[in-house]
Amino acid sequence: MYAIIETGGKQYRVSEGDVLTIEKLEISEGETVEFDRVLTVVKEGELLLGKPVLADAKVTAKVLAHGKGKKILVFKYKAKSNYRRRQGHRQPFTKVVIEKIYA
Repeated sequence: MYAIIETGGKQYRVSEGDVLTIEKLEISEGETVEFDRVLTVVKEGELLLGKPVLADAKVTAKVLAHGKGKKILVFKYKAKSNYRRRQGHRQPFTKVVIEKIYA
C-alpha cells in the first residue's frame, strides 16, 4: 500500500516505514504530524483518486530530526564589467518517518 501526499509544494510517494526529507515544518522532534492533503492511495490493487484530494484519507508521520541541506552556491556574473557576487544557501529540512496510511 502506498499514497501520494503533498507538503511544502511538492508531492511524495510514501509507504509505511519510509523516511522522507521534506521542507521544514515547525514541529519539534519526536512529535507526530498528520498530512491531510492525500492525492492518491493504492491498496491491494485498488486505486483511490482524489479530485484533487481524498476527503477521508490521511497519513501520519513522526518527526525524526531537523537540519540543513548541502550548500549550494549562487554566483552572479556580468561579462566585461567586473561584476561578481557569490552567495551560499543551505535549505532547512525536516526528516520524518511514515507511520500509518489511513484510507
